[in-house]
Parts: sequence; C-alpha cells; structure tokens
Amino acid sequence: MLAILGGAKWKRQTARAIERLSLRVESSRARASRYDRAATSALPKPVRRYFDFALTQGQPMVASARIEWTGKFSMRPHRWSAFTATQHYHVQPPGFVWDARVWMTGILPVLVRDSYSDREGSLKAAIGGIVKVADASGTSDIAKGELLRYLGEAVWFPTALLPTAGVTWTALDDDSATATLSDGATTVSLDAHFGESGEIASISAMRPREVAGRYVSTPWVAHLHCYTRRHGMMVPTAGDVEWQPSSGPLPYWRGRVVSATYDFARC
Repeated sequence: MLAILGGAKWKRQTARAIERLSLRVESSRARASRYDRAATSALPKPVRRYFDFALTQGQPMVASARIEWTGKFSMRPHRWSAFTATQHYHVQPPGFVWDARVWMTGILPVLVRDSYSDREGSLKAAIGGIVKVADASGTSDIAKGELLRYLGEAVWFPTALLPTAGVTWTALDDDSATATLSDGATTVSLDAHFGESGEIASISAMRPREVAGRYVSTPWVAHLHCYTRRHGMMVPTAGDVEWQPSSGPLPYWRGRVVSATYDFARC
C-alpha cells in the first residue's frame, strides 16, 4: 500500500513539474521562427558544418520535445541497472524534466526526477517513491549542472543550439568549438567535437559532481551515436556518458531513444 501511495504522489509531483514547463512553452510561442542558413554565416566553420548536417533551410524551430529512453544506469560505480525514462524539454526559456525508473535489486524501482526549471536545478530519487535516495535543489552547483545537461542534450532538438536560442559559439580548432548558454545568473559552456560528416560526435565539459556531500568540478564526457533523421533534423539515437576524475573513468549512463515527438514554434 505504501508503495502505491508513494508512486501516486511521485506521479502527481512529476505532472506538476511538466505542467510548469508547458506553461512556459506557451509564453514563448511569440518568438517562433524557422531556421535560416544565412543566420549562421558568422559562426565558426565546424559549427556551420554541423548545422548544414543537422538542419535544412526553413526547418521549424523546436519549442518543446518529449523523448522516451531506455538503457542502463549506474547509480554506484560499475554496477549497472536497467532504466526507462520519459523526458520533457522546452527551449525558451531552457528547461527539462527527466522522469526515470531504475531497476536495481528488489521489487521496487528507484524513481528519479532530474530537472531544470525557473532557473533552478533539482535532483530527487526515492525507492518506490518512498525511501529517499537523493534530494538536492536550489544551489548554484545544481543549477549549473542541470543547465549544462540541458545544453548537452540539445543535440536531440538541434534548433536549440542556434544563436537565436541564446547559444553562442567560439572556435577551438577545425574540429571543435565551445557552446555557451546563459539563463539568469547561471552560465554554462561545453566543448563540441565534430565528426567527419559534421555531426557532434562527443561533448565535454567541467561539470559539478557530488563527492562526499560536496560538489567538485569534474571532467564530464558524452559520446553520441547512430544519427538518423527525425522531423527534418539529424539527431543521434544513442549515447553514453561518463565522469573522468583523476582516479579513472566512471561511466554511468548508456541510453537509446525509443521515441521522440516535437512541438514546433508557430509563425
């Protein structure tokens, strides 16, 4: 009975968080436009190649997206558990809600809700929605970590990486560039590394990581695989993510897209 009540409460809380995102999407529809290749002419060469690869002239801007995931998640080093998740994103202003079920030992899943909304980050996890595993929110480190996650995952709705969505790009070399996004007092940057076809093959950044109750800026790397065309956009269908502390790599996420739906901005 407690598990049923805990799961129901968790579901209501998630629904409210998603509703807040939806309301913010509605307020941003007036910014609607379509992709114009000419608007990227001043960007670094590898970034222009990426948008030529990922978008077509006249592509509608993504206002929000809903992606379902499946894969493996490591809540403890080198111990992998199956997960399923549904993630809701909105673009202007940036935000997301990631609602996951991680199947570890026992009959109850660990429910995880990771989010960035109203310029604040949040991470909550509870076994069956009852026994708290993690509860962090309201700090600058959490906000930075979650906004950085949003920026990294924007590759799944690539119009959000355009300058019109608030992202600035700075060249590093012929095959990489730095993307920067600000939201209120929080500014994050990551390095995008481009493949032969122009795709973003991997991203890397310094991201806050919780270690023994405090946050430590740690190298963070994601690899992106198997691009396919969805709704006119080239997006990856799978990826893997790891921390890279000085003690050695700590992979913690391997996932693939089950389905993706988009709400496009209206002119």
